[in-house]
Amino acid sequence: MNLKERARKLKTDIPAIFIALSRKDTPAAAKIVAFVTVAYALSPIDLIPDFIPVLGYLDDVLILPALIAWTVSLIPQDVMEGCRQKSESLWKDKRPKKWYYAVPVIAIWLFLLLMVIHAVA
Repeated sequence: MNLKERARKLKTDIPAIFIALSRKDTPAAAKIVAFVTVAYALSPIDLIPDFIPVLGYLDDVLILPALIAWTVSLIPQDVMEGCRQKSESLWKDKRPKKWYYAVPVIAIWLFLLLMVIHAVA
C-alpha cells in the first residue's frame, strides 16, 4: 500500500471510528481508545504545537495514524468493515452537515479564551 492509498484509508477510517463509537458490538476498550482518537483528531489543540518547525507536524504524521491503527486493531473486523462502508457512503457526495459535532471544539476554545482573559485581567 503506497502513501496515497494509506492517506485515503485514514480519511475513511476516522469517520468509521466515530461511527463505531455508537455501535453496541464495539468492545468497551475500543470505544475508549476510539473516543480519544476522535477527540485528538478533531481537537484544535495538538500535543506538539504546529508552529514548532518540523516537530509541530510530527504529531499529525505519527501520533494520529498510530492512534487510528491502535483503535482499528481493537475493533472486530466485521464491525470495522460495516463502519467503513457507512463512512464511505456518508462522505461520498459531500461532508455531513452536523454542526453539533463542532460544539466540544468550540467549548474548548471558549474555555481557553476565558482562561486567558481571566489571567490578563
